[in-house]
Order: sequence, then C-alpha cells, then structure tokens
Amino acid sequence: MNTTKQLALHLNQVYFGGNWTASNLKDTIKDVTLEMAVKRVNNLNTILALTYHIHYYISGTMDVLKGGDLTIRDKFSFEHPTIQSETEWKDFQTTIWSEAKEFITLIEKLDNTILETFLEEEKYGTYYRNLAGIIEHTHYHLGQIVIIKKMILKS
Repeated sequence: MNTTKQLALHLNQVYFGGNWTASNLKDTIKDVTLEMAVKRVNNLNTILALTYHIHYYISGTMDVLKGGDLTIRDKFSFEHPTIQSETEWKDFQTTIWSEAKEFITLIEKLDNTILETFLEEEKYGTYYRNLAGIIEHTHYHLGQIVIIKKMILKS
C-alpha cells in the first residue's frame, strides 16, 4: 500500500474505527448528548470544544488539497460555534463525518511525490508532516474526550 493510501486509512480508522487502539471519534461521541458536550469538567475543555478543535485542522487542510489557500490559524482552533439544540449537535456531527470522508478521499488521490513537498509554505512543513500530524492530533484529543466523557458519566 502506498503512503498516501496508508495515511488515508489511518485517518479513516481514528475517525470511524478499525484501528488497533479500538477507539474512534464517531463511536466515542455518538451517545454524547448536547448537555454532556458542553459540560465543563474542572478546567478542562468541553467535548464540543475538543471535537471542533480536532476537525478544524481537517477542514482547513482540506481547502489546500482542493487547491485553495491555508487560511486556518491555531488561535482560532477552539472557537467553536454555539450549539443550542440536540438537532444542531447531531447536524454538527454529520458535517464532521461528511467532511472527514471527503478529506480521506482527497488524501487517497494524492500522489506520493507530494508528501515531501511543503504544504503552502516551508514554515508549515511537508504534506506528510501535516497529514501524519492530523492523525496524531486526533488520537491525542480523542483520548481526552474519552476521559472527560467517563468523568461526566461518573458524576
């Protein structure tokens, strides 16, 4: 399997399942209610904030894979929309799953030779660094969501 297909597979697995950690974003938040998603536990981020933050980098990097500019900035990565109903929370999740699938498809179509070229500018690193980083970043914050969810359910 070539590297772009492998990266796409790993991203698919952390979002939708099948990885060796047996943990994925979709299954983890499928039973999270809006009340749980916005509940603050101690001084930790909310599940909503973390879910938005994870996906912020996918949606922003997807713009580049579609030929656009990299316009996302770290300082905005936790500025999630205000969600006021269960329907809005579920719609938000539907958007995340749809965009993740689109992003995964775009990665699968990349030629391996692009992986060592810079994403937008040299300061952002290579395509490989960014795509692998998005996967690592997702696993990291997924772990936080799992712990926060357990804390909420225990309280």
